Amino acid sequence: MHTVFVTGGAGFIGSHLVDRLVKCADVDHVTVLDALTYAGDRRNLTEAECSDKVRFIHGDIRDHDTVSAVLPGHDWVVHLAAESHVDRSLIDVGQSVRTNVMGTQALLDVAMRAGVDKVVHVSTDEVYGPLPTGAAAEDAPLRPTVPYAASKACSDLLAASYYVSCGVPVCITRSSNNYGPRQHPEKLIPRFLGLLLSGQQVTVHGRGRHLRNWLHVEDNCRAIEQVLRVGVPGETYNIGGGTDLTTIELTKLLLQATGRDADAITYVPDRPANDIRYSMTWDKIAALGFAPARDLAAGLAATVAWYRQHPERLAPITPAEATEAELDGVPA
Repeated sequence: MHTVFVTGGAGFIGSHLVDRLVKCADVDHVTVLDALTYAGDRRNLTEAECSDKVRFIHGDIRDHDTVSAVLPGHDWVVHLAAESHVDRSLIDVGQSVRTNVMGTQALLDVAMRAGVDKVVHVSTDEVYGPLPTGAAAEDAPLRPTVPYAASKACSDLLAASYYVSCGVPVCITRSSNNYGPRQHPEKLIPRFLGLLLSGQQVTVHGRGRHLRNWLHVEDNCRAIEQVLRVGVPGETYNIGGGTDLTTIELTKLLLQATGRDADAITYVPDRPANDIRYSMTWDKIAALGFAPARDLAAGLAATVAWYRQHPERLAPITPAEATEAELDGVPA
């Protein structure tokens, strides 16, 4: 039987992972540590907290004393807590560094002293930077272009160093863009849905040619669980295999889903450092037995249906906020 410690478990990806772990017969306890910042929402754990397997701790991974008090006794750790919004990182670089770097260091330090069996540090494809052609394997150079991605690259290197120098059994995952229910409305799909469903315009940077790989959150969580179970300590695993879409291609799908037409799009000048293309190979995670199971059309339809049923999760959407939502980053 396993006890699992999940940081950022009240966030988007974290809550879906907790839902998954609770259903595992060989997991008898899941502790969620979450600071409940703007992106964390206790409502995301409504179903999971019906189980007596789950304990919620309101706390910050940067608080060494809190982590030291609650992490020991767990054999698996999944680290998802992060500041994951690119535009916010441009406004407040320090917040990204404090949470993503110093928070990771505090967690790894306690995990080392507690002697845990496995740590999975969850990261993003953004650390590889833009790739005009080709695809990044796990050993590709890290070339982040924005503070958020730089802070995640730094935390990745820190995690790897704890394995090499301290023997902490760390695996790193780097996923492509996630989508699905319960995502914060600063991210592209829920932001655009909120605007379109309320009759407003969506704004697209440049001509919408930025290319991303879209992976359903449940597929990402299956892959994270697989790495947790059989991933080799010291190794990094790219998690991709979803559907490649440009921003304008995705926007047109959302127009169809909401019954809007192309007149709902306003094009605006591109922002600085808006990487044109991300691409990864994912052979290593495939070798562990992972393949995406969620078709984009079905996954997107289910996501749209969920937000229609939960309009409160799209608020607040105001005209003043109606700029293109965040394309990148792995939300916690």
